Amino acid sequence: MLNSPKTPQFAKAKLSPLAIKTDACHGNDCCSNATVAPETEMLPDTGERYSWLVDGMDCAACARKVENAVKQIADVQRVQVLFSTEKLLVTAQRDVRDDVEKAVKAAGYNLRNSAAPAPKTSAWHENLPLILLIVMMALSWGLEQFNHPFGNIAFIATTLVGLWPIARQAVRLMRTGNWFAIETLMSVAAIGALFIGATAEAAMVLLLFLIGERLESYAASRARRGVSALMALKPEVATRIRNGERESIALSDLRPGDVIEVAAGGRLPADGRLLTPFASFDESALTGESIPVERQQDEKVPAGSTSVDRLVQLEVISEPGDSAIDRILRLIEEADERRAPIERFIDRFSRIYTPIIMAIALLAAVIPPLLFGQSWGEWIYKGLALLLIGCPCALVISTPAAITSGLAAAARRGALIKGGAALERLGKIQHIAFDKTGTLTAGKPQVTTIEVNGELSENDLLALAAAVELGSSHPLAQAIVREAQNRNLELPDTTAHRALAGIGVEATINGETLLLSAPGKLANTVLDAAWQQRITQLEAEGQTVVALLQQGQLLGVLALRDTLRSDAKTAVAALHNLGVQSVMLTGDNPRAAAAIAQELGMDYRASLLPADKVSAVNELNARAPLAMVGDGINDAPAMKAATIGIAMGSGTDVALETADAALTHNRLTELANMIGLARATHNNIRQNITIALGLKGIFLVTTLLGITGLWLAVLADSGATALVTANALRLLRKK
Repeated sequence: MLNSPKTPQFAKAKLSPLAIKTDACHGNDCCSNATVAPETEMLPDTGERYSWLVDGMDCAACARKVENAVKQIADVQRVQVLFSTEKLLVTAQRDVRDDVEKAVKAAGYNLRNSAAPAPKTSAWHENLPLILLIVMMALSWGLEQFNHPFGNIAFIATTLVGLWPIARQAVRLMRTGNWFAIETLMSVAAIGALFIGATAEAAMVLLLFLIGERLESYAASRARRGVSALMALKPEVATRIRNGERESIALSDLRPGDVIEVAAGGRLPADGRLLTPFASFDESALTGESIPVERQQDEKVPAGSTSVDRLVQLEVISEPGDSAIDRILRLIEEADERRAPIERFIDRFSRIYTPIIMAIALLAAVIPPLLFGQSWGEWIYKGLALLLIGCPCALVISTPAAITSGLAAAARRGALIKGGAALERLGKIQHIAFDKTGTLTAGKPQVTTIEVNGELSENDLLALAAAVELGSSHPLAQAIVREAQNRNLELPDTTAHRALAGIGVEATINGETLLLSAPGKLANTVLDAAWQQRITQLEAEGQTVVALLQQGQLLGVLALRDTLRSDAKTAVAALHNLGVQSVMLTGDNPRAAAAIAQELGMDYRASLLPADKVSAVNELNARAPLAMVGDGINDAPAMKAATIGIAMGSGTDVALETADAALTHNRLTELANMIGLARATHNNIRQNITIALGLKGIFLVTTLLGITGLWLAVLADSGATALVTANALRLLRKK
């Protein structure tokens, strides 16, 4: 937490002119070619900008509470809280640092400098209030079984212990303009239950609320760790070459025009222009392409790429904070902001429900005695009954009970869905966009075709090719060696291994030179018209072809392709039966994408960078709710932009943490089951709300008419609670 305005507590800067392009036009809401300044999306161009990190936010509703608190400050022009990255951005005409810090602290949250580490707290300390309440609840229940008066006192004590932090936060929020937050609803429910003697119920409501808060906090921290993992793609320091001398410098000191050096296996700290004549780069972190990309001198290479096999030199072409990785981070933030935050149902409804019920109960207790001379005791009794009817216990339990059952049923099938909001959005999905590599396909190239030229057998040709490639880290080489091992082939001894830049790799076997190369790198005289036609046909099918030559003579060719998952066709068909259409979005080349899409019977868009995927997702999402399924870091922004993001369990940490759901077992066929379960859960929630509110509405009227009394009001609440819980448990038995 920030304590002194004299210390560097904040980040303060003028708005940067640096910008990126985002999105496509959707109707009249045109975002195409719009420029967005880093970290200050849509903030005003005037005034000073201040930036903090906010600790203690568990959900998007918390972010709005912080915004509401800061908006009360005079001279504040714009406030934004980016929940996914915990950023608070404020633009104001004067220095408002102290005022912002006080307002946020008063709302129950803490601020810190963006460079300061997050405060560390033990799991025991964080969960102590919840553990204490569980222990007291168990003791109270035990006392109730043997002695009702002592049990009743114990439940009252348990309620007061659980109520204290919630009521304190409710008061804080009221002071900052948040009058009917969910904390207020819980406080009113618990106090109302205590007034009419429903002490056990009051304690249980608070216990369920605190459990839900801890689960939300855990999910939020996991999601933010995913964004932090994306930042880890950039090394902490860079090696800069100046006047022939090498020096290690911080990334913030790199400037366009600097010459940097990256060792084999190292990641690029910034976007660069290749100075080395030739090199291969693994760009899968950005494009999802499983095969390293060959780059020639003067070609651009994005930050986060890995040099596969050699030391390279590059010229920096990106400003600090505007590399490819930085742009992906901004895309995640922008997608999070463009999508309207999902408010918890109870928090929304309490803004109307709670004050109305409180007003009705108060009016029922005082108006008849004051205006009509009725009995105070009778109408206070009715007011207390109305308070119990107004106690939202059944309503509070109805939604989380259904959600918990739905999430548990999904988890049994190996589908991790991160919260009720994600489950609700999943049930509305009408389109699904798939990444290709690692999602629809296995993510590893495999040898699919071996064709020989002459008397060699397929196994002989494969053994020679594997011997030449043995020891290489290139994915194609590993696929060839792996295929030879699967066939239990004995590889001949080789000597004089060497890589030929831009051509291939060669080795000597029994005194003869063998060369394994891409067909396009060979002289025109090596391949006759028939072989050229056959190679063109294989490449048109989306396969990568390599040719094996011995002393300059063609021995044969091998074709490799990233093959479909075994369950991909079944999964797409099952989705179609649910009325959910599929499309493939991939960074792969159009030929490979077309081959996979045709086999699956779906549309496709190819050669997409992360920003292109986000634009495509936004376009499709504007037509109908869309889910994005992926497994790579490059898919993270598109997942955030979609109605819901779904990650494959074998994917990267960033994809798994950014996504709203994950298939932990990697079975694509579970997608249709997830959507079916989500739709059933949504129906169950509507049924529960109807039961909870319907019974309360009936007993509210009958209580005012004097037909029912306090004990039936208790039955209305506890009976509704039992009914909605039993109804929610049906989801666990859903096939």
